[in-house]
Amino acid sequence: MFAQVLDGYGGPDALRYREIDTPEPGPGQVRVRVAFAALNPVEWKIRSGALAQMLPQTFPLILGNEMSGVIDQAEPDSGFRVGDRVTGFTRAGSDAEYVLTTPDRIAKVPDGLTLRQAATIPQGVETARRSLGMLHIKPGETVVVNGAAGSVGSAAVQILRDMDTTVIGTARADNHDYLKALGAVPVEYGQGLIDRLKDLAPDGVDAALDCGAGGFVKQILQILPVERVVTVSDFEAIALGVQLANGDPLALFADSFQSALPLAAEGRFATEIAAEIPLTELAAAHNMSQAGHLRGKILVRVADLDGEHNTPRPSFISTANGSTSEPASGGPGCAGTTRSPRASSPP
Repeated sequence: MFAQVLDGYGGPDALRYREIDTPEPGPGQVRVRVAFAALNPVEWKIRSGALAQMLPQTFPLILGNEMSGVIDQAEPDSGFRVGDRVTGFTRAGSDAEYVLTTPDRIAKVPDGLTLRQAATIPQGVETARRSLGMLHIKPGETVVVNGAAGSVGSAAVQILRDMDTTVIGTARADNHDYLKALGAVPVEYGQGLIDRLKDLAPDGVDAALDCGAGGFVKQILQILPVERVVTVSDFEAIALGVQLANGDPLALFADSFQSALPLAAEGRFATEIAAEIPLTELAAAHNMSQAGHLRGKILVRVADLDGEHNTPRPSFISTANGSTSEPASGGPGCAGTTRSPRASSPP
């Protein structure tokens, strides 16, 4: 099979697309032919060595722990059959044509939901749920979500919206209509944020979830105690006493996200696709992820297993906010699509 392999820490050009042995499943494992790998910011941080002390790696390494695809091999008692469409987690290695995982880490993709859409859901929902659980949100509270247009932030907005809370979401101005559609009150982040929050919530805010860093934690601590602030992205905030929702990469299971899948199939929950980039151009996806300010999720296209794309793709990457850029080495990209999520129950 072909995969993107990392032989040591470095920049995006350290990724090498090459042929390696196809993994064989052991007892209790299933093998998935990957359709899409979903790129998460932690991957460029691992690749660059920024997390070398916190998450030391053994090389060679295939990055990626979130994907969708089709079951290729499975034991009779696994609960899955060859040909089942699935999405979920693996310990590592989703930037490849085949990946091994265990049945408790994946869920079947319901009819009405493509593998492309399904790949955007697991990590965002898992992280949002876990982080919000740390904040102990109560009905009637006002919650600020920083980086609300991203994959975790948008999932948090949709979950909070159905908990009878008021959600204020920070984002760039060109993402404000998107946040309104999700059910949040949008606000520009950056300098002057606290004054803008006081105007929007004269009675104050009750809690905050930081999904975008950028100095947000230091700002929000002017009006909130540390126990009502959680960050998923600002490692420096630990020194301020703020809880970090970094989770356990070995404890990612299907029960953390699978209830969102039928809602997504009905159009009542969604994550927007910021860009879709072929596996051969993974370096371009890392550059985009590292630049930040994305609306939704970056998908890495490995194989067309849903028959979704039967027309030539343009030779550019089209992002959800309308900007375009050339891939790092001139490969094709494909624009993401947007659903209109209006959930009536939390995922």
